[in-house]
Amino acid sequence: MANKKLAIIATKGTLDWGYPPFILSSTAAALGYDVQIFFTFYGLQLLKKKMTVQVSPLGNPGMPMPMAMDKWFPVIGTAIPGMQSIMTLMMKSKMKAKGVASLEELRGLCIESDVKMVACQMTVDLFDMSPSDFISGIEYGGAATFFEFAGESDVCLYM
Repeated sequence: MANKKLAIIATKGTLDWGYPPFILSSTAAALGYDVQIFFTFYGLQLLKKKMTVQVSPLGNPGMPMPMAMDKWFPVIGTAIPGMQSIMTLMMKSKMKAKGVASLEELRGLCIESDVKMVACQMTVDLFDMSPSDFISGIEYGGAATFFEFAGESDVCLYM
């Protein structure tokens, strides 16, 4: 009997949106699934050698903020220069305190678990990126590459 398959499209390149594809992929791989993540547009940030993703509180009204800032700090305040970096540091600090693995650790776990990671070649070309920007061991392909795998997947997710 063939393994179940999980196909994920990762389109976001922020700290908070980086977790779902790596957590779900590593978990599915541990459960015996064959897993492929197709990274396109801003999701390519998750494949860079030096991952410098940040959390973006702007436009994310559901984000719980420290010190109940979501209750008294106006949304426009999140657009203050430097606020994104401050919020990123606060989020990373909270995650570390709670024992949450870093994105780099989760990505490494996916690599160890043979999760296939595919960078969208069209997006790489569009943004003038170079293969030297990315970690080793990834593949490059287009929509057809994704559909070859996703067309036979048991679960297909868009993030």
